Amino acid sequence: MKHLAAAVLLATAPAWAGGGEPVSFPGPDITLAARLYRPAGDGPFPAIVLMHGCSGLWRQDGREPTPTYEAWAEHWRSKGFVALLVDSFGPRGQKEICTQRVRPISPARDRPRDAYASLAWLAARQDVDPGHIHLQGWSNGAQAVLNTVKEDAPGRPAKGPQFRSAVAFYPGCANLLRAPYRATAPLLIQSGAADDWTPAVHCEALVEQARNHGAPIEIDVYPGAHHAFDGFSEVRSRPTVSNAASPTGWGATVGAHPEAREKAYARTTAWVLARDK
Repeated sequence: MKHLAAAVLLATAPAWAGGGEPVSFPGPDITLAARLYRPAGDGPFPAIVLMHGCSGLWRQDGREPTPTYEAWAEHWRSKGFVALLVDSFGPRGQKEICTQRVRPISPARDRPRDAYASLAWLAARQDVDPGHIHLQGWSNGAQAVLNTVKEDAPGRPAKGPQFRSAVAFYPGCANLLRAPYRATAPLLIQSGAADDWTPAVHCEALVEQARNHGAPIEIDVYPGAHHAFDGFSEVRSRPTVSNAASPTGWGATVGAHPEAREKAYARTTAWVLARDK
């Protein structure tokens, strides 16, 4: 598939001049940093806000987004979307929070406000259609997505543009099962059956609980896929990450699953495009 080939090319090639534009805009008591990827032309275009996981947005050199996020941003740009990769950590003085037992940035309280600040900034741009802005996130960012589109989301504007749809890749769903969950935008969850960091079973239970209440919610669980299955790294153990699903509280398995990645790209694209009409 064309989009998958482009994603693999991005993952194996060095950073290049065609990448996103560094931007900044007002956030919740901070100035947020981001990379903006826009199609050629004047627009207005649909747009999508992209929220990174607990490892942060950037590669080790701190200059460019990691291959997974860059590939998705370029994918959405190729589909005619303005894509905004939002850095929730750098402006708060953090590089990553995976290895911290007590995480200083909350996907339930802080990052939904980042998402709505990003929505407002995009909606005010002349090249963006304010009624066609979507949301996608991974891991910690996916948990932020779930909290952003729930009924009592922090930072939700009382009026004005709202997210048209949302996609959450391997989110942690266990905490959200403590109270009834209702999505305010069509929500798609993408999970791996072999994920030992954010087990799919909790998200399946969340979908079952929320189905027929609020906006449509669906889940796909990919057999044999681990956490970060849509990336490009080899499957490996990360022993130093905090993991509430582990008996010891530490360690998780992460890595790519090419078949699941291809299916998830196709499924996510079809989901968003169908709801952008």
